[in-house]
Amino acid sequence: MAIDTTVYRPLQPASSSYLLVFLVLVVVTMTGAWCAYTMEHAGHHITGMNNRIVWGLPHVFAISLIVTASGALNAATMSSVFAVDLYKPYARLSVILALALLAGGLAVLVLDLGRPDRLIIALTTYNFRSIFSWNIYLYTGFMVVGVVYLWMMLERRFNRFSNTVGAIAFAWRLILTTGTGSIFGFLVGRSALDSAILAPLFITLSMVMGTAVLVLVIATIARWQQSAVADSVLSAFAKLLFWSLIALVYFSVVQHLTNLYVAQHHRDEHLVLAGSFATLFWAGHIVVGVVLPLVLLAMPAMANTRQNNDNTGRQPISVKQLLVASAAALVGGMALVYTIVIGSQASAQVLFPGKTVVASTFGDAGIAAYAPTLWEWGLGVGGVALSLLLLLLVLRILPLTPMLSQSVHRSGSEEHGSSGQRNSPADT
Repeated sequence: MAIDTTVYRPLQPASSSYLLVFLVLVVVTMTGAWCAYTMEHAGHHITGMNNRIVWGLPHVFAISLIVTASGALNAATMSSVFAVDLYKPYARLSVILALALLAGGLAVLVLDLGRPDRLIIALTTYNFRSIFSWNIYLYTGFMVVGVVYLWMMLERRFNRFSNTVGAIAFAWRLILTTGTGSIFGFLVGRSALDSAILAPLFITLSMVMGTAVLVLVIATIARWQQSAVADSVLSAFAKLLFWSLIALVYFSVVQHLTNLYVAQHHRDEHLVLAGSFATLFWAGHIVVGVVLPLVLLAMPAMANTRQNNDNTGRQPISVKQLLVASAAALVGGMALVYTIVIGSQASAQVLFPGKTVVASTFGDAGIAAYAPTLWEWGLGVGGVALSLLLLLLVLRILPLTPMLSQSVHRSGSEEHGSSGQRNSPADT
């Protein structure tokens, strides 16, 4: 195991935009708390939810944050478990980002379900035949493992244990995301779900969204510290995001082909692929969330192929390309979560399998309408703001950000050259 000689310090932003971002996050978080308070006291009738759409937009935000939290551990696990030293300077940031995202997602989840005061019952009373009970252990366990993992990295005496704890964290994140996907995959009453393929689909989705948000955070912190991210690091994250997107496309295609093969799922597939959710799926998830990022990430590789034919130097991916690709992947990931969560509820249920229903006005009648209100948007966006606010507060206190000066990054970039095999001094 390579010795980490990177200097870590609390975040010391040299840009005035930090204070502006911090104040905006405080305001948005407080607005989200007010929206949750209003919905708690007025009732769900002020939202767009109804007796058929019982998990609304806040659940989309909550699940997206939880899934992203699992994927945000990419840098830490890549350095500890797979011994890729290029990610090592960002391992601490990776762990605290994962913990902050999970905290924000769970906050939205608890506040959206109603009666948050009864959370103690969920923590002390278990029904192990329910996947929801399993997730209580998975979420709290992820928090505990993450805190211990961060402790092993912060305390130099315990650095030798970071690889072992990192392996546990890697396994736990896979189990956690499997549990999150299984919440929907085990719902046999919803024919649009009820598929074991949702577990690996959520794992690949977490890889995409976690890598994307980690790239955005690293680039923002580098800008605040007035430093540049090494070309080798940009290329590494670009490759990780690219192949994660490829894996996501594969499992998404398998899921829809499976549903199209089963006759009773045709109605659900029509709703997503050609019905009310078709625009969100094709434009949001496919075009914005998959095609656009893949094109942006593949452009440098295609340019390098042409340059190699001309015997010229390699061109690394630009920060702007990677940031746009990451932002687009996040938008597309949330669009996919929306079609899974809301689309599965909007689709008509099969209440009497094998029977012919002559007339009905209940859950098996037509497509349910749903339009989220400002209260739901406020709670969901407030959860995102809470996660980022927690992240900034902890970064200002603990030495988690690597002090990589612009000169070090430049030399690291030149040292890697075109192959990117050797580490810069800061990455050793």
